[in-house]
Amino acid sequence: MLVFLFIIIGKKMVDRQTIINSTVDGMREEIIAFIQQIIQSPSLANDEHEVQTIILKKLESLGLDAEKVPVHFNELKGHPAFNDDGYSPDSRYNVVGNWKNKGKGKSLILNGHVDVVPTGSFELWDESPWSGAIKNDRIYGRGSCDMKAGLASGIFAIQILQEIGFKPNGDVMVQSVVGEESGSCGTLANVIKGYTADGAVILEPTSLNICPLHSGALNFRLTISGKATHGAMRWEGVSAIEKTNLIHQSILEFEQKRNETFQNEYYKSYAQAAPINLGTIQGGDWHSSVPDTVVVEGRFGIFPGEAVGDARKAFESNIYEAAVKDEWLKNHPPVVEWFEGQYESGYTDPNHPFIQSLAKCYSRSTGQEPTIEGVTYAADMALFTNYCKIPAVLFGPGDVSQAHSINEYVEIDEVLLCAETIANMIMNWCGGSIE
Repeated sequence: MLVFLFIIIGKKMVDRQTIINSTVDGMREEIIAFIQQIIQSPSLANDEHEVQTIILKKLESLGLDAEKVPVHFNELKGHPAFNDDGYSPDSRYNVVGNWKNKGKGKSLILNGHVDVVPTGSFELWDESPWSGAIKNDRIYGRGSCDMKAGLASGIFAIQILQEIGFKPNGDVMVQSVVGEESGSCGTLANVIKGYTADGAVILEPTSLNICPLHSGALNFRLTISGKATHGAMRWEGVSAIEKTNLIHQSILEFEQKRNETFQNEYYKSYAQAAPINLGTIQGGDWHSSVPDTVVVEGRFGIFPGEAVGDARKAFESNIYEAAVKDEWLKNHPPVVEWFEGQYESGYTDPNHPFIQSLAKCYSRSTGQEPTIEGVTYAADMALFTNYCKIPAVLFGPGDVSQAHSINEYVEIDEVLLCAETIANMIMNWCGGSIE
């Protein structure tokens, strides 16, 4: 593959990175304004239409073959990766823009979701969560970090290349998807409809670390039974809260043992690769009664490469083994249910040429060696690796600790560096020439 390190301008040979840097600098205010515009378009689950219209018009302005891709649940049901998020499927749609080229080189997908999580109380924010305010070289607002800035970086990478007259040999496809936060229905719809390529970059916030593997997550519900009686005679009853404590302790021990057995160099910066979190608990109906039922809902992390079925069996076996040690629970075992989000893990070999191409492009853009690591959260990447069978990676601007947070923000410099890196990635992966 030809890698164009220099560009001829007049009679002067100019370093490719210099001209890309200059082009990005010239687009700085336009990039910022676009990110502000899409932040200022609230896009909670099932309310993504306005922001998708903005994305569609932007892709059309760049000359891409842009289209709306309906997300109909009746077409997704039955797929092993389908999660019903409970929202109306009838009017939701993805936007796909294809920069069609010579078709002689490798193709690339740039994927990002436009749906965002709820803001919480507006009073906790310094500015409106839909403001897109600029402070200290940061863009603030819900979705700034997760992940509208990342999607914008990918779109402007194409605009950068068009500005310098570069024409890739392979097609570049932008996928602006809905429903990632509540079950990944958007990207799944694209996968089922056959939108694929030779590689995919999912522009999630990774602080520009290259993340070719991620954990999965399975939502679970535990129902623990007790025996109700008056609190003044509590020894006559069985407290479901006390029995839940036993189960909780077994889950903590199970979590520790599981994660101790998982040794992976790309997770060294994390205390655990697959945490188990109990997120909600409901129990009892009166302060002076022994509670007869407790319902706990949580998130069960699964390791990269771990099959969902195997993970569920391991979790259920742990609950069963803990229950048989207690006389009451032995005869009244907890009920385990799996509901809503059942996110698979994703994995691409870090030594794959696709990952190494991105690493080289990062170094070219920044002058630094990249950090290559795994992440503990689930993402749409798994749909590409597991069902399209293509290499995929998480890479984008923003610190994931800002995702879903009050006063969420993204660093402007990271956004610009991401756009530069993706522009280099298109040139390196897809090949092409200046025309």
